Formats: sequence, C-alpha cells, structure tokens
Amino acid sequence: MKIAANLSLLFSELPLIDRIVAASAAGFSAVEIQFPYEVPALRLKEALQRAGMPLVLINLPAGDLLTGGPGLAAVPARQAEFDAALREALTYAAMVRPACVNVLPGRLADGVTRDEAITTLTANLRQAAEAFAPLGIRVLCEAINPLDMPGFLINTPEQLDDLLRSVDHPNCQAQYDLYHMARQGLDVVAGIHLLAGRIGHVQFADCPGRGEPGTGELQFPVLLRALEESGYRGWLGAEYKSQRPTMHGLSWLHEWEAAFNR
Repeated sequence: MKIAANLSLLFSELPLIDRIVAASAAGFSAVEIQFPYEVPALRLKEALQRAGMPLVLINLPAGDLLTGGPGLAAVPARQAEFDAALREALTYAAMVRPACVNVLPGRLADGVTRDEAITTLTANLRQAAEAFAPLGIRVLCEAINPLDMPGFLINTPEQLDDLLRSVDHPNCQAQYDLYHMARQGLDVVAGIHLLAGRIGHVQFADCPGRGEPGTGELQFPVLLRALEESGYRGWLGAEYKSQRPTMHGLSWLHEWEAAFNR
C-alpha cells in the first residue's frame, strides 16, 4: 500500500515547499499537489529531490473552476484557454515529472448543452492523453459529487465509465475518489468493480465531513480490500480536510501501515 499526502490540503499551516519535508517526516511515501504552478517548476523539482519524495499527481490548470465558474475542459468557447492550460501543464510536468495529470471536467457552462460539453471534454481528454504520452505521464479524469460542487459535469462511476469509453485512449484513465462517491450515497465498491483495470489513481477522505480516516463512517478496510482485489496497485492520495494540525491527526496512517503492510 502506497500513500501520498495531498499538499494542497494537508500541512496547510506551512508554505507549500515546506510541506514536502513535513509529509516525508510524517511517514508519507509521496506527495500530490492540486495546482502547484505558483511555485517555479525547477524549485519544486529540487525540493522533491532533496526530500526523496515522488510527485504522483498534479491537476491541469482549471481556469475559474475553484471560484464558481465552469472551468476550461468542457466549454467549447474556451478552447483556446484549455489549449494554453495544456501547454502550461506540459512545460511544468516536463520538469517536475508527476506520475499523473488530472484534467477536471468542470461545471456545465451556461448556454452549453450536456452533449456539447461531453463532446468538448472527450476531445480535450484525448488531446491531453496524446500530449502527455511521450513523457510517460498518465492523464486522468475524475467524478466529483454535486453536493460539494453543484453543477459538476461528471458525478458517478457510470458517467466516468461512459466518458472513458468515448475517449478511448490507452493513456487516459479514471481518478477514483472514495469520498466523492460516498458523499452521494453511492455504492463505492460497485464503482471500483465497474472501473477495474482503468483506475489510474485513488484519493480518499472520510465521509461525512471529509476529514481524516476515523472521523466519519467509511469502512476503509473494505474499500482498500476491494481496490486490491480489482488489481489496483497505484497510489492512495490522502486528500482530506483536517480540523487540527495535520501531524496531530495521523494515527490512521500508522494503523493502516500496520494492518496492510504486514
């Protein structure tokens, strides 16, 4: 079992670069960063190398998505902006070499039909998958629950399955977030089975609350066993919101290591 710290949420009391060392000291084996672009790529690369920490995931720039807008990937009128975001991510990733790059579908934009949005998203994912393939970097797409992010285009494993089948590119896989599936009351294990063999990265937080494991109701041993049985051998990204300094809420990490790495 390989666990990465999402530095966009964890150790947030520290500057981003310092979170890498903190994650290593805490016992994590790698890091992921949602949008690292504020840090020069060379500086991030050097910090990762000093700490001996792999970078397993970054997101493609998503425009106004985090401030309530539709983002870039599924908006026909924003094609030029998406293309620019793709170029920026390619240049950045060529330096820091993440294992994966996640393309967020975004929200359904005003005046755009769902079919138009899906057609645009499909083409953009195929373009990104092709562009990152020579770097050996996998392209991902994820479903996010519409309760936390109203209007988000892809919500369920079934929608993600349909999207991946439409993209039909060997370098495009699913990012499967256990929290986002549970938040909607979906069968998280059934989603794992549906996407088995096409899950490129997994993220988790407990539900409800999106806190660290043990603060909610998710049965993580069951979910981790289902992932293992599905053939998944990739990283598990801890992407949760701690209500206290991260170092004070890591008993789950040591318990998981003891239980699953025997």
